[in-house]
Amino acid sequence: MSEAVFSQLAMLVLLTGLIGWMGFIVWDLAKKSKAGKFGTLALFTVLGAGVVGFIVKTVLVEIMQI
Repeated sequence: MSEAVFSQLAMLVLLTGLIGWMGFIVWDLAKKSKAGKFGTLALFTVLGAGVVGFIVKTVLVEIMQI
């Protein structure tokens, strides 16, 4: 296994774990603050926008081959 393949695989696995951990943190924050359904939805929408932006950027870079 080359370093490039290992790096790509590790990034995929660890980044997925980080996104999952961030989702748990947002859920826990909503639960502890008693945000309710609308507040929880707002937290996931606003704080999840960064994750969506990162994924969109990655897809666009792959499509454009920069």
